Amino acid sequence: MTACRLRAIVGSRRRAAGHCGGFTLAEMVMVAALLVILAGVALPVARNSVRRGKEIELRLHLRQMRNAIDEFKRYSDAQLIPIDLGSDGYPTELETLVEGVELIGQIDRKVRFLRKIPVDPMTGEDEWGLRSFQDEPDATSWGGEDVYDVYSLSEGVGLNGIPYAEW
Repeated sequence: MTACRLRAIVGSRRRAAGHCGGFTLAEMVMVAALLVILAGVALPVARNSVRRGKEIELRLHLRQMRNAIDEFKRYSDAQLIPIDLGSDGYPTELETLVEGVELIGQIDRKVRFLRKIPVDPMTGEDEWGLRSFQDEPDATSWGGEDVYDVYSLSEGVGLNGIPYAEW
């Protein structure tokens, strides 16, 4: 049974006379307006959720690399890995954390602090800004002595209003 016949049975005089039409123009305009409003609300939410996901990934990668640097420093302070004289016990480059370092007193045993250098989700590359122990905390150029901290090279600003390079 079609909707037209059902309406005729219920009692619509116009439908009972044999006129069986579709939706009215007012109904179509209201539905179109509702769809536009819903799309207008959903689009910014979807855009921000993708950006928020990248920001979460950036925080995770920064935390992993900083933890690896701190673990390297703990090993050097405990004299479990060899360090260069006059250095502060931090790795000389990020690749050292991936390649590993020989343990003192053990033959053919290396300790690795990272499996690989993560990709910066904001730039799409595995290049990171580096700071050495001798640099200022907000320095944007690397002194080259050691790797004390890492930061994103992205020039973008996070949803919280803080530039990614300052995270």
